[in-house]
Order: sequence, then C-alpha cells, then structure tokens
Amino acid sequence: MKTDQRVLIAGGGPVGLFCALLLGRAGVPVTVFDMNDELLADPRAATTHPATLEVLGAAGLVEDMAAVGLTAPIFQFWDRVAGKLVATFDLNLLKNDTKYPFVIQCEQFKTAHIILKRVLELSNVDVLFGHKVVSFEDIGSGIVAQIETKSGVETHKGSWIIGADGGRSTVRKQADIAFEGFTWAERFLVLTTPFDFNAELGYCHRSYFADPDEWCNCFKVAADGPPGLWRLVFPADAEAAEADLLSDESVHARMQKFFPNETPYDIVHRNIYTVHQRVAASFRKSRVLLAGDSAHVNNSIGGMGLNGGLQDAANLAEKLAQVIGGADESLMDLYSLQRRNVSIEFVQAQSIANKKQLETREPEERRKVLEDLAATAADPVRARQYLLRSSMLALQARAAAITLAEAAA
Repeated sequence: MKTDQRVLIAGGGPVGLFCALLLGRAGVPVTVFDMNDELLADPRAATTHPATLEVLGAAGLVEDMAAVGLTAPIFQFWDRVAGKLVATFDLNLLKNDTKYPFVIQCEQFKTAHIILKRVLELSNVDVLFGHKVVSFEDIGSGIVAQIETKSGVETHKGSWIIGADGGRSTVRKQADIAFEGFTWAERFLVLTTPFDFNAELGYCHRSYFADPDEWCNCFKVAADGPPGLWRLVFPADAEAAEADLLSDESVHARMQKFFPNETPYDIVHRNIYTVHQRVAASFRKSRVLLAGDSAHVNNSIGGMGLNGGLQDAANLAEKLAQVIGGADESLMDLYSLQRRNVSIEFVQAQSIANKKQLETREPEERRKVLEDLAATAADPVRARQYLLRSSMLALQARAAAITLAEAAA
C-alpha cells in the first residue's frame, strides 16, 4: 500500500501541536488527531523554563505567551518549620547564557491555544478534533491508522506516526514499547486560590516550602488577568478517599495548617492526581515516534514535564523533516537516543531530587540539605551552575552533544 509523506500525530495538546507547527512550516504535510472535541482548559503545567523559551522563541511564540502569562526571574526555598527564607535564586545570573533569563508562567491550555492558532494558518496541516487513534499498522513503507470518530472508524495513511497522546498513550501501547519506572506512594493535591501570597505573606511567584511532614509548592499564574491566581501543590495520602481529600473540611484544614489565616481561603479549583516517574524504553520503533508524556512522565516539582515534551517536539520535528527530505533514517535513532538519555539523566534525576529535598525527614540530613541550598544561592558560581540545570539549559546542551557513536561505544 502506497503512502505519501504525511505525518500522523496522535494527541492535540501542546506537544503534538508544536510538532505539527514545526513540521508544517518545514513543508511536511501533517494530520493531528485529538480525541477531545476541542482543546481542554487544562490548568496543569504552567512554568516554561529558559531552555524551552529558546525553542518556542525560535518559532515566534514567546511574545504571545508573555502577553497571557507572568514573567518570573526569581524563585525561593523556604523552611516551613522555622518559618524562614532559605535561598533565593535569580535567573538573571544566566543573562549571558540565554536570551530568556526568566521563566514565563503560562498555563498549559494557553500555550496550546497559542500554538494551535499558528498551526491553523498552515494549509498543509489538518487538526481533527473528536478523532481518536485506536490502532495502526506499520507496513514498512508507512503507517495505516484506524481513527475512531462519531460517525464511525476512518482509515488514514502516513509515512510516520508520532505518539503525543499522554501518559496512557495508545500509540506507545500499540507499538509495545515498555514504560519503565515507578509510581510514587503518595498523590499530589492541587488547590487554587485568588489569595495574594505575595502581597499578604511576601512569597515570590515561585516558592517551595520544605517540611518533613507536608511540603508545598506555591506559584502564581495569570489566569484570566489581574490579579491572577495562586496554585498550591501538597502531598496527599495514597490510602485516603479522594472525596475526603477534596472535601471543603479537609481542604480548608490543610490550608489553615500550612498558611494560618483569619479569613477562610476562597478555593476556586481543586484536583488530585497520581504521580509517576517513567520513561519509555525507546522513543522510536520503526516508523513510530514518541514525544512528551507518551515518552516520559515525572513528578511536577520543578516544572520539567511539559518543558521536556516541548523540547522533544523541537528535536523530533527538525530531524524528521530532514529524513522526509531525504536524510538517513538514523537521525530518528539519534532523536530517541538524545531525548531518552536526557529524560533519564536530567528530568528524572532532577525531579526526584527536587521532591526529596523538600520532604527530607531526618533532622541532620535536612539541616545539610537546607544549608547547601543557602550556600549555593549565596555563591554566584555555584548558583549559576544550579540554574543551568534547573532551567534545563544544561539538559539541552547535553542532548545536542550526544551522537550515535556514543550508543555504539
């Protein structure tokens, strides 16, 4: 069966759409399938790191994101037990390393809408909502996919298929690619409130609270405009009933325990989710490619998940466009090697370390962790090295340096 050079993408979130945008601009025909009827107003990932801003900036998207988000150059670590500020890190230390020495707090659904707007300007890219990839066959010369729609099952043909369809990826499962790693014992509870933690308590737009019993991440998003909203993430008992954890009584007790306040908090959104640390055994299998949550998932502390996915998309699209243009297919093996290695070496390692430094319980170990954070922040040389890693700039540099020869060694 003959196929054209069209690329099929499962998943119309930010990662799938960014792949489509970059491939489409390179002249590659693309069809994106998303099971939802429209883009979801997903309030999850918001922090966009400098390394990701670089790839988004190259695509002309950063100004749009800044217009609907918040620019934040500073983040802080607090010791909740002592009620003291431990360390302040200023991304301006990276002003000679990147054009973007700051993060942009832009909610995931806003990023998706910004990218979709640009995608719809391309005549060679189709975005089909209400279309779910349910199965596909790799026929050697291409892909034949079965797509479930409200009116029945359709057949679509392409040269490659990209799985950007999330942690439960149908594409990954259909390709029989293992998803290696583990699931954390506790879940994460997310609460959103208009309470102004900066004006009332002096917390910056990205604040991390270390506590041996109950850590917290607290950060601000723009929401629908001033004054914005504050999102808080807490650990939650894996054994407790979800309804109990999300009840008004439980939510308000938790808020008052962590941030005592005379007035009850206005909670405008609440959610709880299971947390995984997993990486696909390969990001390529023949004509199947994985990117984003389909390829790797991690805990959200430090905000590396969606960032890694958008960086996947930039790497994948550049190489796949070259392959479709006649370059050797080994470029896609290089994509898999580069992105999988840094997912393990950086994203998994850093996100696990981020969690552990907030929840350390043993008193002496906890003291050393907090003292080391303070000493790192106070030393410009050490602080810059820390920021190169947390901003994911070091990750991108490492990925670019990986060659296929490294795999053969």
